Amino acid sequence: MTRENRIHCPALQNRVMSAEEAAALIPSGANVGMSGFTGSGYPKALPAALARRIETANANGGKFRIGVWTGASTAPELDGALAKVDGIEMRLPYQSDPICRERINAGQMEYIDIHLSHVAQFVWFGFLGKLDVAVVEVAGILPDGRLIPATSVGNNKTWLEQADKIILEVNSWQSTGLEGMHDIYYGTQLPPHRRPIPLVDAGQRIGEPYLRCDPDKIIAVVETHAPDRNSAFSPPDENSRRIAGHILDFLQHEVKKGRLPAELLPLQSGVGNIANAVLAGLNEGPFENLTAYTEVLQDGMLEMLKSGKLAVASATALSLSNEALTEFNADIDRFRERIILRPQEISNHPEVIRRLGVISMNGMIEADIYGNVNSTHLMGSKIMNGIGGSGDFARNAYLSIFMTPSQAKGGALSCIVPMVSHVDHTEHDVQILVTERGLADLRGLSPRQRAKAVIENCAHPDFQPALRDYYRRALDQSPGKHTPHLLQEVFDWHLRALRGERM
Repeated sequence: MTRENRIHCPALQNRVMSAEEAAALIPSGANVGMSGFTGSGYPKALPAALARRIETANANGGKFRIGVWTGASTAPELDGALAKVDGIEMRLPYQSDPICRERINAGQMEYIDIHLSHVAQFVWFGFLGKLDVAVVEVAGILPDGRLIPATSVGNNKTWLEQADKIILEVNSWQSTGLEGMHDIYYGTQLPPHRRPIPLVDAGQRIGEPYLRCDPDKIIAVVETHAPDRNSAFSPPDENSRRIAGHILDFLQHEVKKGRLPAELLPLQSGVGNIANAVLAGLNEGPFENLTAYTEVLQDGMLEMLKSGKLAVASATALSLSNEALTEFNADIDRFRERIILRPQEISNHPEVIRRLGVISMNGMIEADIYGNVNSTHLMGSKIMNGIGGSGDFARNAYLSIFMTPSQAKGGALSCIVPMVSHVDHTEHDVQILVTERGLADLRGLSPRQRAKAVIENCAHPDFQPALRDYYRRALDQSPGKHTPHLLQEVFDWHLRALRGERM
């Protein structure tokens, strides 16, 4: 894509400056709301310039750090660059950067892992403190000052509303065809004046295609021409294909039972190779005229839109490989009619998710025999990425599905354990567990019935005998028989793993 002038608002022409000049306007200690969601729509130039400024300041004996708030994960040019120079005091609400992760787990960076639907309202409520600066990437600025959003919306609406000062990155690499794809809803109110969100269909538009912004708050405009970070997805492996097959069989069974319509209900899918395998299976499966109400649109959903299996997809961001993004931009006029990008406070809103009856499909690190799910922590205390939007969907979905291979680390770890080392989704929010071994439908089952279903259907055969033995002894020896546990050994599996042994 060619570099071109995208700044058509005369009042902002005199605020165009370099990334270095704009970075100099951000003070140490500021809370900075940056755009970006799963590697799309994040500022490309300013974070690197700010990192250089921080590195210089700290090399001279300073202590320059900022709070970084985003929509979700970003990219090495943002999270990685700032974390590398120890420039982040507090990070929220989600990250996936290895340098960030290392600093968080070393106790060198504070991190708040928040449900993504909660972030905007926490800022409105003042729960997180003052938002000093917003740094938001856009695809263009209209003559009247309205902004054309880029490849993610995330929390940008709230950042622009709540920040005292605003820096815009206008990225001419982003396709002009994005204009009209977004649906920015401005009807949200604070309690006690809230009203229902008038969204009753995944393909419905209830807002406007542009972001509003007070031009008096804009202190800098930086022109950029750089692509998003796009991660390639691996081809589905055998385990992923088996997991996808179990889910497809289950959905067909639900249709036959009359619990799902023939076109299913709106789909939500987390990011990753297993999720893409499930989407590939749906693309080849018997269902037609599907819809999606999700956070991110990844390669699998783009393929479903191309084939016609998916009629419409609502999300807050794109998360495409380079190849898929090239296809998207080449045919953006057609996709614009079938893709809607919304603020994450709407894409992840519990009220809307429950009303639409979303089928939620998300990955996990481990589950226990009673159906509790850990999706964020390794061995109970080391953060991996974060809860993201999985909790928004799981708690409110029509069907709440969690999936993972049954074992990890070459068979050293079981992903089905007596008790999860960290709980993100309690047994009350988990309906379906799936591994390559099979599917456990936990609806309508008591804890003891759940334990048998999970062990027999989802656990790897190498670990099934030990799980059966644990459950049998817990049933015999635990003081309560409703959810039998042996508290003296419930985490022995994890302790063995921490010693470098096989679970």
